[in-house]
Amino acid sequence: MTEIDNKSANMLAQETAQLEEQLQGWGEVILAGDRVLRWEKPWFPGALMGATTVLFLLIYYLDPSVLTGLSCSVMLLCLADYLVPTLAPRVFGSNKWTTEQQQRFHEICGNLVKTQRRVVGWWKRLCALKEEKPKMYFASVISSLLAVAWIGQQVHNLFLTYLIVSFLLLLPGLNQHGIISKYAGMAKREINKLLKQKEKKNE
Repeated sequence: MTEIDNKSANMLAQETAQLEEQLQGWGEVILAGDRVLRWEKPWFPGALMGATTVLFLLIYYLDPSVLTGLSCSVMLLCLADYLVPTLAPRVFGSNKWTTEQQQRFHEICGNLVKTQRRVVGWWKRLCALKEEKPKMYFASVISSLLAVAWIGQQVHNLFLTYLIVSFLLLLPGLNQHGIISKYAGMAKREINKLLKQKEKKNE
C-alpha cells in the first residue's frame, strides 16, 4: 500500500511540475486571478460579479449567433495565448516573483492536477457503472438529462449560463471564507433534527 501511495505521489509531483512548466508564462496572471477568486480584498466579489454581469449584458445586447460566439471566443483565447506570456512580465514585473508566489503557483497547479484526476475518476466510475449495472446507469443518466432538459426549457439559456458562471466564479471565495461549510453544517443540523423528530413520532 505504501509503494502504491509513493507511486501516486510521484506521479502527482511529475504532473504538477509539467503543468507548472506549461503555465509558466501565465504565472502572474494566474496569481492575480487567484487573489480575486479568493476575495483577498472585500470589494473583489462585487467587482467579479459586476464584470460578469456587464459581459453577459453585452452578449445579450449583441445577440450573436452560436457560430459567431464560438469564433469570437476561440479568437480571444488565441490572442490571450499569444499576448499574455509576452505582456505579463512587463505589466506585473517578473523580477518581483517571490518564493511565496512560487509556492502559491505550485499549489494552484497541484490543485488543478488533482481536479483533473477527480474528473477522470468520476468518468471511470461512470464507465464502470455502465459495465456492472447497465440498468442503473441507464436510469440515472436518462433521469439526469431529463431534469437538465426541463430546467433548460424553464429558464432562459443565457440567464442559466450566467447563474452557472457566477456560481463557479464565486465558489473559490465562498469556500475560502468558510461560507459553504457554514451553511452546509446548518443544513445538516436541520436535517438531523427533522430525522430525530420523525423517529420520535414513529415511536
